[in-house]
Amino acid sequence: MDLEKRKLSAAIINLGCKVNKYEADAMKDKLILAGIAVVEPEDVADIYIVNTCSVTNMAQKKSRQMLRRAKKWNPEAIIVAAGCYVNAEHDVLKDEDFIDIVVSNNCKKDIVEVIREYVDEHHKSDFYVDINQTKEYEEMGSLEASHLDHQRAYIKIQDGCNQFCSYCIIPYTRGRVRSRKPENILKEITKLAKAGVKEFVLTGIHISSYGLDFNESNVEYDDSIERTSNLGDLVEMIAAIPEVKRIRLGSLEPRIITEEFLDKISKSEKMCPHFHLSLQSACNATLKRMNRKYTIEEFEEKCEMLRRYFDKPALTTDVIVGFPGETEEEFEETVRNLKRIGLYEIHVFKYSVRAGTVAERMPDQVSEEIKNQRSDVLLALTAGQKKDFEDSLAGFEDEVLVEEMKEEIEGIQYYEGHTKRYVKVKFPYECNVVNQVLSMKLDESIICVEK
Repeated sequence: MDLEKRKLSAAIINLGCKVNKYEADAMKDKLILAGIAVVEPEDVADIYIVNTCSVTNMAQKKSRQMLRRAKKWNPEAIIVAAGCYVNAEHDVLKDEDFIDIVVSNNCKKDIVEVIREYVDEHHKSDFYVDINQTKEYEEMGSLEASHLDHQRAYIKIQDGCNQFCSYCIIPYTRGRVRSRKPENILKEITKLAKAGVKEFVLTGIHISSYGLDFNESNVEYDDSIERTSNLGDLVEMIAAIPEVKRIRLGSLEPRIITEEFLDKISKSEKMCPHFHLSLQSACNATLKRMNRKYTIEEFEEKCEMLRRYFDKPALTTDVIVGFPGETEEEFEETVRNLKRIGLYEIHVFKYSVRAGTVAERMPDQVSEEIKNQRSDVLLALTAGQKKDFEDSLAGFEDEVLVEEMKEEIEGIQYYEGHTKRYVKVKFPYECNVVNQVLSMKLDESIICVEK
């Protein structure tokens, strides 16, 4: 059936990470091209697609609540559960009466066909792939610039993870490492850059593993594209696209930071000196229980390497407090090490038990009260370090990607954007400069203080 003639509307409710955001944007493009009107979640829609998250028990609970809520918004609507929650709890969700269609990871690319089949046959539909058995990267096609909201585009370059950290369910909901063909990445970025997108953020479940699977699978390549085997090669090729202004990397594993990698990515002025290195704990004993494959000494060494190759790089990380068995001495070691390393920003998470993981069964679970106390300590630490880093930029010249006109005060327009180091700034300007890259001298009067 021609979906355009049905004049259907759909709302996409996205939960979770930047990879989910990319896939939600790609599904939006496919629906629009098929003649389905995409509306906001608060609007009454004929179809609600909930792109779910399952990284924690709370995320999964929120996904389930959102599916139920969508059914209440319009009891006659088609409710689609998509993504990680489906892969985590497929046998449960496929039989729920408030869900009409389940779509697992690696089936989102078929969202239009999924909806068409349901509209034609009107029976509960199950589109499921055992993600742990597939080696196929799910190619969603190329994003449409006209459907994007910002001057910055997130580009998915890989899926899956082979790390199996003791607290993490992601390898079971996203499968093993699967890398996107470089020619498809370059084609998408070239199209978006020519349409006016200035900055590209390379994202994935574990982008440090990009290309590791190419030698293990029978992947066919475009002969006109030089074969790439790692993230550094890919960055070099993206930087060669004339219309690309800035390249930013998503979360990296410390082990990818080598002299060879930094030599490749530092050659281009387009590379943003903003690096998020995954840490999770600054205590070796805790790292070992987490099954993280580096030490705090190695992490610190990688930070120093980045500081040698880039001028004033913004280094950020994630830290989990209250991991099972984390003693007061271990936490104090984490605090000491983080003070010494001096990062721009620490994203602090309180450990949450995730069913089905090794950590769920570990002894010496930490109380919520202690987690809260430790979280407060690190939040205070990162607030101080963030201020110190931003203060160090006084008089420093950096490029700003202008993202929006924020407000008008006494006839003067104030614009907001981010520097290459991802510092948020607000400044006055006489004319509309949205989606322009401006060179600007920084001082404390224009750096936005996060509240």
